[in-house]
Amino acid sequence: MSGVMEGRMDDGGDGGRSGRCGAPDGRPEGGREVRWSARRKQEVVLRLLRGQSLDALARATGQAAGRISAWREALLQAGQDRLKSRPRPVEERQLADAQRKIGELALDNDILRGLVEEMGRRPRFRRR
Repeated sequence: MSGVMEGRMDDGGDGGRSGRCGAPDGRPEGGREVRWSARRKQEVVLRLLRGQSLDALARATGQAAGRISAWREALLQAGQDRLKSRPRPVEERQLADAQRKIGELALDNDILRGLVEEMGRRPRFRRR
């Protein structure tokens, strides 16, 4: 079980409960929050964009209205980014790649510094 829930958000006549979920809000019986798949979030946002009430969606899905609104904003922003006619200039891509590499190297350096410090604190034994 991966923790990602797929499927329909509509009631389906079972009172909001499915075979995997014990609570009407989509949580399993243990109360652990289940991670929603991108497809399922998209279905909720599309229902919202088609005119379904935010409050009704929040009740039907067991998600907070603010969370659903954040999903909507993220989907709309991603769509807007994909509709841009010009790709980012080569220089911007190269800069982003270089910054990413610098971050990776800085993390590696921090790890190595920590290991060196730890090695310096250990007592040294002579090898025979």
